[in-house]
Amino acid sequence: MDFFAQQARVRGSSRRLVILFVLAVIAIVVAIDAVVWFALGRHPAPGEPAASNLNLLLGTSVVVLAGIGFSSLFRIMSLSGGGKNVAESMGAVVVPPDTTDPALRRLRNVIEEVAIAAGVPVPDIYLMADEPGINAFAAGYSASDAAVCVTQGCLDHLSRDELQGVIAHEFSHVLNGDMRLNIRLMGLLFGILVLTIVGRRVIWFGGGRSSRRDGGGGQVWMIGLALIVVGYIGYFFGRLIQAAVARSRESLADASAVQFTRQTDGIAGALKKIAILSEGSQLQAANKQEVAHMLFGEAGSFNALFATHPPLLERIRALEPGFKEADLARMVAEMQRAAASPPAARTNGPAATSGVPGMPGLPLPSVLTGVLAGGIATAAPAFQRAAAVQQAMPVGLAEAVQQPESALAVMLALALSLEAELQPAQRRIVADAFGDDVARAVDAQAAALTTLTPIARLPLVSLAFPALKQLPDGRQQTLLRALDDLVRVDGRVDINEYCLARLLRIHLQEARAPRRAPVDGVKKLPAARDSVILVCTIVAAAGCSDEAGARRAWLLAMQQAFPGEAIAWSPPPAAWQTPFERALDELDGLSPMAKELVIQALLRAIHADGQVSVEEAELLRVICAGLHCPVPAMSAPA
Repeated sequence: MDFFAQQARVRGSSRRLVILFVLAVIAIVVAIDAVVWFALGRHPAPGEPAASNLNLLLGTSVVVLAGIGFSSLFRIMSLSGGGKNVAESMGAVVVPPDTTDPALRRLRNVIEEVAIAAGVPVPDIYLMADEPGINAFAAGYSASDAAVCVTQGCLDHLSRDELQGVIAHEFSHVLNGDMRLNIRLMGLLFGILVLTIVGRRVIWFGGGRSSRRDGGGGQVWMIGLALIVVGYIGYFFGRLIQAAVARSRESLADASAVQFTRQTDGIAGALKKIAILSEGSQLQAANKQEVAHMLFGEAGSFNALFATHPPLLERIRALEPGFKEADLARMVAEMQRAAASPPAARTNGPAATSGVPGMPGLPLPSVLTGVLAGGIATAAPAFQRAAAVQQAMPVGLAEAVQQPESALAVMLALALSLEAELQPAQRRIVADAFGDDVARAVDAQAAALTTLTPIARLPLVSLAFPALKQLPDGRQQTLLRALDDLVRVDGRVDINEYCLARLLRIHLQEARAPRRAPVDGVKKLPAARDSVILVCTIVAAAGCSDEAGARRAWLLAMQQAFPGEAIAWSPPPAAWQTPFERALDELDGLSPMAKELVIQALLRAIHADGQVSVEEAELLRVICAGLHCPVPAMSAPA
C-alpha cells in the first residue's frame, strides 16, 4: 500500500469536510441572525421608509462567532498539554516504565517496538483500566507529545500480533497528522454545543420575571429558545461531519498499520474479536462521544448516521477480501469446541461472551487468541530489527533511560568521544553545565555504553524520550547546549554526533511547544529543488568512502527525484550542518507525494552500494523526523 498516496487522498477529503464544518458555523450564524431580526429588528409598517437592521445583524453575527470561537479556543487550550491531557480526561492512568505486570510489560514492549521501527519517540502510555471493550486512541499535536491509550479489553483479549496491529493503527494517526485535527474537532464541537448552554441561561435569566416587567421577556425567551434549537441542530450536523472526517482517516490508519507491520492478521484479528465479543469496542466513559473520532473502534453501538468508523465487516474485508460474515459463525463454533474442552487444556484468562447475533452469552476463553488472528504472522523486517535492538539493549541502560536524571546522563554519555585525549575537555563541559555529580553519573553510563551496538544509539534516544520530557525546560535547554559543546570539542562534527544532537533537539522543542508543531505542507518538489539536491548529496557522501561512489549514489537519487534532468554534481560543503537543517525545514513544507519522492530518492542513494551503513541509517532517521514521516523499510544496517 502506498502510504503517501493514501495520505494525500485522505488529507484532501478531510480538508473538504473541514470546509463543510465552516459552512455549518456560517449557517448557524445566519439562522440566529434571522431569529434576532424577527424578535428585535425594526419592521416598518407598509408605506413607511425601510429601516436598516444592519448594525443589529452585524452585532449578532460577531457575538455568535465570538462565542463559538472563544469556546472552541478555550476547549483546545485546555488540551494544549498534548495527548496526556486527553488521556487523563478519559480517566486513563499512566503505565509506569518500570511496571512488573506481564500484560502492561507486553504493552510497553509492543509500543516501544513500533516507535523504534517507525522512527518516532516513544509516546506516553495510558490504560483505561475500567473499560472491558477492545479500543484505543492516540492523542496529541505531534509525535513528540503523543499519548497512546488502550483499554483493559485490549490487554485481556488480544494476542501480541493483534495488539501490535492496533498500536500500529494508532501510530499511523500520529504520523498522518490526524491528532491535531482531532483535537480541533473536539474544540469546534464544544464551541457549537456551548450555544445551547447560553440559550438555557438566556431563558432562565433574560426571559424570567425581571424581563417580563417591561414586556421584553417574550422576545428574549424566543432568542434563548433559538440558541438552544440552533445549537443542537448545529451540533447534530457537526457530529455528522466529525464522523465523516473520522471514517476517511480510519481507512488510512488500517492501511498504514498493514504497511508498518507487513501483515494483516494482527489488525484483522483484533477487528474480528470486536465483532464477536459482546463488549465489542464500546466504552463506558460519560464523555466517550467527545473522543469518538479518535478511537480504534466505535465508542458505542453502531449507528450508520453518526458512525466514526466504517462498518466492521467492511474494514475486515479491506484487509482480507475473501472474508464473509458466515466466517464469524465458524469462529464461534471453534470457540464452542474450545469451551467444551477439558479445563486442563484451556488457558486461564478473562472470559468474554459472543456478540454475534443469535448467539448471545457464548463464553469466549482467552485460549482462542490465536484462532481469530489466523495463525502466527511473520513480522516486518523493521519490526524484527526493532525487537532485536530492544532485546539486546543492556539491562542497566534500559533501566537508566526510564528516569529523567539518569536518562540525561545517558544522553550526555552518548556524545562522549572514543578518543581519550578529548575526554577530559568533555568532562569539564559536563561538570560546568550540570555539576560534578552528573559528571560522575555520565562516566558510569559511558562504561555501560561500551556494550551497546552502534545501530541502537538513536533507538535508545527514542526510549529515553518520555523521561527526558519530564525534565524542567531550563534543564532541557542546558542539555541541548551541552550536547552541542560536546560534539564540537574537537572542532568538527561527525555524522553520528550530529544525528544525536539534532534528533533530540527536534523532539524536545516540539514537546515543549506542541501546538507549534508544523502542519501539513503543500509545496511541490521543484519548489525545493536545491534542498533536495543538498540532502541527497550529504546522504550519498555519508555512505561512501570515495567521491566516485558518492557521485554514483547521488546520480541514482537525482534520476529518482528529477528524471531526465541534467544536474551537476558538487561535493557537500565542509560546514554542512546549517545548510542541511535549512534544507530539512524547507522539505518539511512539501506535500505528502513530494515527500515520498524525496524518501525514494534517498533510498536509491543509500542502497546504491548494496549495503546500509550506520551513518546512512541514522541520517535517514533524522531526515524522517524533520519531515514528520515514518522511517521507510530498508535493508539492515551493516
